[in-house]
Amino acid sequence: MAGVVKEEDTEKIRIMLGLLSSVESDGEKSQRRLASELGIALGLVNAYMKRCVLKGQVKIREAPARRYAYYLTPRGFAEKSRLAVEYLSCSLTLFRQAKQDCMAVFAEASARGLTRFVFVGASDVAEIAAICALDGGVTIVAVVDPNSSLPRFVGAPLVKSFDDVEGEVDAALITDIKVSGELVDAAIVRYGKNQVLAPDLLAAAINGRRGSAS
Repeated sequence: MAGVVKEEDTEKIRIMLGLLSSVESDGEKSQRRLASELGIALGLVNAYMKRCVLKGQVKIREAPARRYAYYLTPRGFAEKSRLAVEYLSCSLTLFRQAKQDCMAVFAEASARGLTRFVFVGASDVAEIAAICALDGGVTIVAVVDPNSSLPRFVGAPLVKSFDDVEGEVDAALITDIKVSGELVDAAIVRYGKNQVLAPDLLAAAINGRRGSAS
């Protein structure tokens, strides 16, 4: 559908903007440190950096101790400015889209008597879904995210697996595009494939998974 913003596209813009901004502020950071700051794999930083160099947005110079330093070219500065505007636009569009999708999911779920949810994935979408939950009469029992160390998220207990969820649950809502297929399968096994839901912009996270677990 025209005009639909995918969360993975916004994530790519975030990474590129963060990379160029970091190079501008301190071009002597190691790629390992960049990966840690951006929350992505080291290999992905390397791939993005190579792409920036090929496009003439970043140049490399030698630094002491057999290291390399990076700096932005005029083309890199222009691209960073463009990405900043695009990221803001995508983020606002994504927020509106996610809110609309989550409200639709909760309305349909409520009609089926599903009001007590586990969110799968601690993310920006989970925060938007939590806002919608207040208006939709939905209770967030817990948030399941094996990669987070937070004790709570969006006002609910954050746990590592579905085995750690306490309390009655009617359904699970996928709230992170990066959720693993194994975690989706575990949700289906625990709650049933018709009780594992997702907003439209994250539907790809469960497409093709519904028939793989019983």
